[in-house]
Amino acid sequence: MKAIALKTAGSTEQLEYIETEKPEIQNDEVLIKVRAISINPVDVKSRNGKGMYGKLKEENPLILGWDVSGIVEESKSEAFTTGDEVFGMVNFPGHGKAYAEYVAAPAGQLALKPENISFEKAAASTLAALTAWQALVKNADIQKGQHVLIHAAAGGVGHMAVQIAKHSGATVTGTSSLKNKDFVLGLGADKHIDYQSFDWESAPKEFDFVLDTIGGGTIDDSLEVTKAGGTIISLPTGLNEEVTAKAAAKGVKGYPIMVQSDGNDMKQIARLLETGALKPHISKIFPFEQIREAHLQQETGRTVGKIVVTL
Repeated sequence: MKAIALKTAGSTEQLEYIETEKPEIQNDEVLIKVRAISINPVDVKSRNGKGMYGKLKEENPLILGWDVSGIVEESKSEAFTTGDEVFGMVNFPGHGKAYAEYVAAPAGQLALKPENISFEKAAASTLAALTAWQALVKNADIQKGQHVLIHAAAGGVGHMAVQIAKHSGATVTGTSSLKNKDFVLGLGADKHIDYQSFDWESAPKEFDFVLDTIGGGTIDDSLEVTKAGGTIISLPTGLNEEVTAKAAAKGVKGYPIMVQSDGNDMKQIARLLETGALKPHISKIFPFEQIREAHLQQETGRTVGKIVVTL
């Protein structure tokens, strides 16, 4: 089968197309014939030697990627049968091996793809959607009537989080550049903040919950507007180490999380997709042969929604 291996950490030139054996599945796994994958910031970070690279660098071949949608070609699980259309985030944080024509995946990490959702939109609704769901619902337990702030609300995780928070009944404010204001409000956000001009120090402490998708100084800005007793969850590994101590000093609960593969959570995402409560936005679709271009687009940090690669 065709796959894309990372030769060593570095530029997109380190991504090479290879021929390798189709994976063999174990008990409770399925073999997916991949139709679409999505690209995430962690893909780019890992390619550059950060992210998951330290954990995976001894793998041979090292095949990046975690987000897949496709058709079950072989099953050793009672959960899925041949021909089922599935999607999920595979083996994160581990070796997902999604940049390939076929992927072996634990059945417990997948969900059936809703019939009204394309393979492309399903692939886009995996890591980013799971991150938003696990942060807002499983960790923060967002409640109706709470005031929620989503940073980088036009991004992959952010645009999912706005929709999930609205579905939970929260009043939602999203940050982005001014050019993406209409996009953020179109997701259902009640208010928009232009992060480039907003005066955080003078703003009221109005938020019960903040999702920090950026890290660094964004943690400090967030603390200026979070209510005493409120919560900040910070996502970017390496940029969020101080969130707990900084938050505690302000009477706020703060902590980092890392998304985990979870089929039960994927089923919740599938339900939201099926009902239209969650609508992934795909900014650009690349063919498998243009994985380097897909990485370069993700690397700009200016992608609205998600980037998808099709096979």
